[in-house]
Amino acid sequence: MTDTNGTTVRIAIPSEAPGGLTARRSGHFGRCDCFTVVEVIDGAAAGVEVVQNAPHEEGGCMRPVLLLAENTVDAIVVDGIGGRPLMGFNQVGIAVHAGRGADVQSAVAAYIQGDLPVVGLEGACQH
Repeated sequence: MTDTNGTTVRIAIPSEAPGGLTARRSGHFGRCDCFTVVEVIDGAAAGVEVVQNAPHEEGGCMRPVLLLAENTVDAIVVDGIGGRPLMGFNQVGIAVHAGRGADVQSAVAAYIQGDLPVVGLEGACQH
């Protein structure tokens, strides 16, 4: 769901430390240093928060899902995602979008423009 007409959306971008709009995007959401959560209001970035990721352990791919749900995230922008966490995000109501751009700011701009497709199970990583 792209932000339009007076709505507020909280978007999580897997990031390298220290996070923020200029942080490089991380290629693996489960092992990223942190998530930069950007609040988008009326089509513009209005606030930025950094949420530290939990350590990635065996079977721990659901930990980031629950962490972002606790932080009232509406959408996440990823380079790739496995089927299990994708289903988890779907269950908690967090839309998963295929990302692009080297940094958080460019990924958020692409999201606002509606240029990031939603990832379905057919697009999930098979590892």
